[in-house]
Amino acid sequence: MFQLVSKASANARVDLLSGLTVALALVPEAVAFAFVAGVHPLVGLYAAFMVGLITAVFGGRPGMISGATGALAVVMVTLVAQHGVEYLFATVVLMGILQVIAGALHLGKFIRLVPHPVMLGFVNGLAIVIFLAQLGQFKVEDVTGQLQWMTGEPLYLMLGLVLVTMAIIKYLPKFTTLIPAPLAAIAVVSLVVIYGGLDTRTVGDMASIAGGLPEFHIPSVPLNLDTLYIILPYAVILAAIGLIESLLTLTLVAELTETRGRASQECMAQGAANIATGFFGGMGGCAMIGQSMINVNSGGRGRLAGIAAALFLLSFILFASPLIEQIPLAALVGVMFMVVIGTFEWSSFRILTKIPRTDAFVLILVSGVTVISDLAIAVVVGVIVSALVFAWKAAKRIDVSTEMLPNGSKVYRLHGPLFFGSIASFKELFDPKNDPDDVVIDFVESRVWDHSGLEAIDALADRYLKAGKQLHLRHLSPDCQVLLEKAGDMVEINVIEDPLYGVGVDYPQDADKKVSSHISPSQTS
Repeated sequence: MFQLVSKASANARVDLLSGLTVALALVPEAVAFAFVAGVHPLVGLYAAFMVGLITAVFGGRPGMISGATGALAVVMVTLVAQHGVEYLFATVVLMGILQVIAGALHLGKFIRLVPHPVMLGFVNGLAIVIFLAQLGQFKVEDVTGQLQWMTGEPLYLMLGLVLVTMAIIKYLPKFTTLIPAPLAAIAVVSLVVIYGGLDTRTVGDMASIAGGLPEFHIPSVPLNLDTLYIILPYAVILAAIGLIESLLTLTLVAELTETRGRASQECMAQGAANIATGFFGGMGGCAMIGQSMINVNSGGRGRLAGIAAALFLLSFILFASPLIEQIPLAALVGVMFMVVIGTFEWSSFRILTKIPRTDAFVLILVSGVTVISDLAIAVVVGVIVSALVFAWKAAKRIDVSTEMLPNGSKVYRLHGPLFFGSIASFKELFDPKNDPDDVVIDFVESRVWDHSGLEAIDALADRYLKAGKQLHLRHLSPDCQVLLEKAGDMVEINVIEDPLYGVGVDYPQDADKKVSSHISPSQTS
């Protein structure tokens, strides 16, 4: 009993410290994404707090961190610029409703259709995006207000502090694990900068994070079809991006922690969080792979870590803004650089020459599209390309072997799937003009996958009918028979019924006879 209590206490301590580390890293991220979306920094901070809290409590798996993200911010900027922030709040509410509907319909299960090369490309691309986002901290405004790269002493100081942060994160766990290494690194570098009087950029240089509690606020937009016409396209895109990023992050965290997540529950939680955020002046959000990696690498495994991160962030806004604004950006950049190193699948370089070329191409493609465009488009492109590659490979697998029976019938034994990709090859396998009067197609090693397959069978039947010959089907699987039944009068063929098979069961002697059944255009098989 004592051991269980002690373990629970240790887990709670680790979760709390991990949550604090995540909250510190959330501040500049939320502020930066708010700037990208063209809204006040508090709009991003409130979103990080509310989305993070609700998904931590109700989400599909513990350990994930959600908040305002750049993938959503780049979509929001046009809406805000053209129609104002109130339309953004209304869009976030509708976005949440769509996500709740997706969860209720269990659409999250389709994340399993994402192939492994797409997952690798997603992880690598997102790691590159996180890295590139940190480079903005190495730029400062010149006298004209333009951003320019740091030079001279400020650059060397920034780089030095980043390297110190990364060194602490890498080597501290070899000496102690009582405190998460990223938190210790932030604390040490902050103390060095504050008490050493070093002149370097801090969180406060980005914006003030001081504020009050988020207040309930119904978006001030006209409740009519014109408003719906404006916000619906944005809401659909934001909902899709949010769910894709959240579900892929859920899958990644599940693999890292060797636990299982619940996709539909995560969809519902993300939706509820965005609905609430839209009514409390937040810009909406989704799961954050960078912050989730910080949490997991710091030892955060329970829901308490996400809850603590959200509550710490709120306390920063309410009470500790002067202190948090003194944290050097170099420390937070160093933390994120370590996240990049830990997130990027370095093994992908080693396996590129060992996996099929098509998989390697998909991996590189998804990584590139993630960097150039956004995550949702990258994943959709990757899935489509992977599906086309699969269809092409499956289409090339169809062929036949033939046999002549003593009664003069010819048997075509079909091998491979019959679907839209293979019907061209399927049509070339048969010779109605020179075949005997009775032809059998044996499907024991084949399956009819779709409507195109049925059309191909129907077209082949017409060819044999015009040649004055009879066509039979044999060994149709139950799912193929269902497709034929759904086809109704489309398939005008004869079906040879399958025999009854059994293991260790005695059947009547005539049970294995093949009975020819002629079906009219209105009958089903």
